[in-house]
Amino acid sequence: MEPGLARVDYLQVVVGDQDGVVTCFGIKKGEAVPVFKTLPGQKIARLELGGALNTPQEKIFVAVGSEVKGFTKRGKQFLSFETNLTESIKAMHISGADLFLCASYIYNHYCDCKDQHYFLSGDKINDVLCLPVDKVKCITPVLACQDRVLRVLQGSDLLYEIEVPGPPTVLALSNGNGGDSGEEIVYGTSDGKLGLTQITGSKPVHKWEMGNEKKRGGILCLDSFDILGDGVKELLVGRDDGMIEIYAFESADEPVLRHDYALSESIASIQGGCVGKDGYDEILAATYSGWLTGLTTEPVHREGGSGEELKLSQEMQNKISSLRNELEHLQMKVLQEREKYQQSSQSSTAVSSVPAFSVNEKFTLNKDDASYSLTLEVQTAIDNVLVQSDVPIDLLDVDKNSAVVSFSSCDSEPNSNFLLATYRCQANTTRLELKVRSIEGQYGTLQAYVTPRIQPKTCQVHQYQIKPLSLHQRTHSIDQDRPMNTLTLKGQFSFAEIHSWVVFCLPEVPEKTPAGESITFYFQNTFLGTQLESTYRKGEGYFKSDNISTISILKDVLSKEATKRKINLNISYDVNEESVRHTLKLIHPKLEYQQLLAKKVHLIDALRDNLSVEDKKIYTIDHLRLV
Repeated sequence: MEPGLARVDYLQVVVGDQDGVVTCFGIKKGEAVPVFKTLPGQKIARLELGGALNTPQEKIFVAVGSEVKGFTKRGKQFLSFETNLTESIKAMHISGADLFLCASYIYNHYCDCKDQHYFLSGDKINDVLCLPVDKVKCITPVLACQDRVLRVLQGSDLLYEIEVPGPPTVLALSNGNGGDSGEEIVYGTSDGKLGLTQITGSKPVHKWEMGNEKKRGGILCLDSFDILGDGVKELLVGRDDGMIEIYAFESADEPVLRHDYALSESIASIQGGCVGKDGYDEILAATYSGWLTGLTTEPVHREGGSGEELKLSQEMQNKISSLRNELEHLQMKVLQEREKYQQSSQSSTAVSSVPAFSVNEKFTLNKDDASYSLTLEVQTAIDNVLVQSDVPIDLLDVDKNSAVVSFSSCDSEPNSNFLLATYRCQANTTRLELKVRSIEGQYGTLQAYVTPRIQPKTCQVHQYQIKPLSLHQRTHSIDQDRPMNTLTLKGQFSFAEIHSWVVFCLPEVPEKTPAGESITFYFQNTFLGTQLESTYRKGEGYFKSDNISTISILKDVLSKEATKRKINLNISYDVNEESVRHTLKLIHPKLEYQQLLAKKVHLIDALRDNLSVEDKKIYTIDHLRLV
């Protein structure tokens, strides 16, 4: 279950899950009291609250496949709107009678369920938002797109684009209402960055931007709520590594992290409100596997002096007793189900079925250390993960990873099998993060075999492409003053064909062929800092880079792809000799660092052997630890 989460009214919560069930419940005397629950169906992609403008938002809207359903707060269905989208809905926003829907590349605006506007995006759409109509006085949709751009629309036309530091995954109105002007939006990116920008009628105004200094996960959800009770709404952030953060606005410049809390699963949705007890606000978070977790402002710790007896209130005693009873009930239920399974598995007439489970996966390039992060999350505990690669890659250590890894010997020559490693997870581990580093020019497939702790034993295989220029990352612009080498391709190929070759070579390029007659993409090598400019159209392709190795790899791979399709290519080069010296200057600091590191490693052994015991005590503290 991957819930969507929202406040309906005081003390009520509504949740949508992967089984297609919408559940509404309230809390009375510490117990969850169901209000309504729908029948299972297709997976719920999005859940939003709506209603007439300037009235309580109490109507529940859910996106299921290409359909939008509406429910009252008592559970009565009042809307079943089948859209004209050919793909499943990925993002949804409600504003009064206006409905904003997005599939992978398509945006549609409906008013009273009638089609109004349409837009085809150049890259995948992750989220959609509309500025508050009561403040801005016009409909201004904003799309968060995978190519590190926020697209601001006017009707069916693109008004302008806003470049952001990472692929934006979620949008939210600043302060919950767009700020004083109604034009301010907060965005979160897949590499963990936060930012606020003002959407004016002519151009964007960047207010603040925060990096991901602590190397935490990507941002999945945002909300604004005054959880600290100081009269100013804080920014609530949920990340894919299970981190919940509270940012306070102590100055106008940028928010300050005041509190954080770590869960073991990714945060699918986050909301602030008063749910459990009168007078005490809470943060309610929904995780990928279906847990709803509440963080309360109610004091839960009591301190007493020496010898003083702490007495629990009757309410606390009842709560503890209720939790014990619930735990015992769950334990009995688990034992009964195990016995039932053992009996059925020993029966000669029983038929074993493969249990279905979904895997939440993410394979992204980290700019900071030029490595790929592979995150695997399952709704039940993971038993083991086997990683296999047909190209040379290195597995890097991950601090958050508590799994035990073991390597198996493999034959790289006949079978092209360069890596075989098994991660054995500890009990109740539902999320595993791995880090790998590839070598540019070596391309192939990385496979992960995920086996959860369920019976009968079942395994899912997930494949990830290691591309020829795997360490390149999309960027908005490059330094044109650098010495550049140029590769020119000409031949009888279509725009779609050369685009498919570029998709094969480089990461973060949309699979869909771009609109128009030509396209230009900019890339930066995350390891060396070199650059690449790619411009192509039907019959022509131009690739410029300050690294001649990049040009060489592109030439080899593109000529192989053209040969597969029996297309003759006319390939020409323009090599700038100065670029070699320039690239070596970029490599030199890294070589110096590695050389210094190797010297320090040798020094440690020599110091340990030659120093006396007393000298070791002094030297170890001040110098050896630094070495």
